[in-house]
Amino acid sequence: MTLFPDMVRAVLNESIIGRAVSAGIIEINTYNIRDYSADRRRRVDDTPYGGGMGMLMTPQPVCDCYDAVRASIPEGASVRTVYMSPKGKLFTEEKARELSRYDCIVILCGHYEGIDQRALDLTVDEYISIGDYVLTGGEIPACVLVDATARLVHGVLASPECYESESLSDGLLEYPQYTRPPVYRGLAVPEILLSGHHGKIDAWRAEEAKRTTERMRPDLLFESGDEK
Repeated sequence: MTLFPDMVRAVLNESIIGRAVSAGIIEINTYNIRDYSADRRRRVDDTPYGGGMGMLMTPQPVCDCYDAVRASIPEGASVRTVYMSPKGKLFTEEKARELSRYDCIVILCGHYEGIDQRALDLTVDEYISIGDYVLTGGEIPACVLVDATARLVHGVLASPECYESESLSDGLLEYPQYTRPPVYRGLAVPEILLSGHHGKIDAWRAEEAKRTTERMRPDLLFESGDEK
């Protein structure tokens, strides 16, 4: 649900997510909130009560758009409605996994100075933020949420291993990876990766994942209870 559906389509019609949509593995629909405005000029915003800077999205088009979205969802499907907002809890890999278990996710994108609180109270299950900063609208955060969540849906990636061994999948950052040539500008691929000994390679990768996390994101180790 957005005022700028083309902005969303431009991102999600490409690459892996776009191919998954074309293959019918997932379905992504965009709803233009402006299409549901009862105003003869299709206005969707107004000045906030009490004064203040900017304009606020009015409740009527948001709620009517939401009603149309819910009417399109099959009866009995599990649904979660999310509002992209700096007020929300920080989006994580764990939250992406949780959302991937729903049949449908409805994402509401705000714009201007935000949305009339009554519309949020009537439609939204939870607020989610992608970081402690403010953007001009919720479309880019929505695309981030869709990309991170959709890739966890069975069939979107070639194999479950593609996301099970990724950064943050087990609370650690991903280990360093290398491909051909074996030596480039004087830098060689670690010999262990050329050994063909899969047990030793797995052990090396596990150790390097922990080292990388300690160096770049030590906070993740403290969050998981590992303070070493």
